[in-house]
Amino acid sequence: MSNTPFSSLNLPDALVSNLTDLGYSSMTEIQAQALPAILAGQDVIGQAKTGSGKTAAFGLGLLAKLDVKYFRVQSLVLCPTRELADQVASELRKLARSIHNIKILTLCGGVPIGPQIGSLEHGAHIIVGTPGRVIDHLDKGRLNLDDLTTLVLDEADRMLEMGFSADLDAVIAKAPAARQTLLFSATYPSAIASLSERLLRTPVRVTVEQQHNTSSIEQRFYQLSHNNDRLQALQTLLLSYQGQSSMVFCNTKRETQDVADALADAGFSVLALHGDMEQKDRDQTLVQFANGSACILVATDVAARGLDISSVDAVFNYQLAHDADTHTHRIGRTGRAGQTGIALSLFTASDAGKLVALEDGLGIKIEPAALPASHSAQQPAKPQMATLQLDGGKKHKIRAGDIVGALTASKQLTNDDLGKIQLHDIWSFVAVKRSKLKLALQLLQQGKIKGKSIRARLL
Repeated sequence: MSNTPFSSLNLPDALVSNLTDLGYSSMTEIQAQALPAILAGQDVIGQAKTGSGKTAAFGLGLLAKLDVKYFRVQSLVLCPTRELADQVASELRKLARSIHNIKILTLCGGVPIGPQIGSLEHGAHIIVGTPGRVIDHLDKGRLNLDDLTTLVLDEADRMLEMGFSADLDAVIAKAPAARQTLLFSATYPSAIASLSERLLRTPVRVTVEQQHNTSSIEQRFYQLSHNNDRLQALQTLLLSYQGQSSMVFCNTKRETQDVADALADAGFSVLALHGDMEQKDRDQTLVQFANGSACILVATDVAARGLDISSVDAVFNYQLAHDADTHTHRIGRTGRAGQTGIALSLFTASDAGKLVALEDGLGIKIEPAALPASHSAQQPAKPQMATLQLDGGKKHKIRAGDIVGALTASKQLTNDDLGKIQLHDIWSFVAVKRSKLKLALQLLQQGKIKGKSIRARLL
């Protein structure tokens, strides 16, 4: 954190007051460095990782100059994944609480396009979306960028990695040349440098050093004799170090699914997350892992980027990351908010090049550790929660309080028996203690929410 208060900026009083209500007193480093230039209308390149506060940095810039009485699309934020877009939109809505009648619309693939078309017909001030779906709406004439004043590219490096370069060019071709462009990227490879040269005008470059404090993370590296020893070694480490939430990182989508399947066959509570999954399955996976209904998430780097998941107990690198930045981002999932964490990595002799890159990038000397002894009597950890999906959501005017009320009205369940509740347009998810699962299902099936019977099922 910096010691610079938000009140020192040229921000509208209502925005500053809302920041105070949200508990945001001092700016993070990226905010302190980038916001003055953003508020001055300059193009900005911000190099900072997830968790640095960059969303608030560009978000406050968008909101400060927004003319809410002018009902046109004034800002567009492009993100690599739907998960990140949803997270960004949620943060923007929180920052915009003091602005009446503002409309922030999310346009992403993987969900029905009909509701988006209807929402666009009613207009919006800020669009947050993924490149492919935004292009679809632009090409069909449903979205118009003639009044755009600010374009934000969030996690631009990931968008290029995921093959969105042509889509980005297509979006930019339909945007006014006279605009402010803000580009945020965790890394700054040559492709990003080239993109910046094409899109930005005399940009201010802001770089914030490593945000994850890895001093609270214990790292261990285990050398294996053969590549096919990895799965057994991973199971041994999981049994020795697994808590209620662990992440396993793999380098390919196929490997991610294979590892998750093998762990499931061995009795572990595990879910996979990768780009080949249907969006509905990705959503359900994230809900279950975030609310404690699964102990292990096996993921690729791209799928795990920008996920709104709090600190995990341990991180396991099934394969070493290709570079130090990605490795640091992986292990930064643990040891957050003052907690200690552990990161365990597997490698073989063929990973010598990656080891050198990690040692140079992290400034450490990697010494192989001995694998712990394998105890066949050990059992995989079991999750404390289970997830129920309800066939009703925001469009049915259902609120979290309605779900809590339906489950606790009879006093057979208490608030302590419930976990996270997540509301979506046409369904909702509620986490329930596994020991109370049968009772919770019975209460939902026999009761009503908002006067209607709502079907519930176990995910």
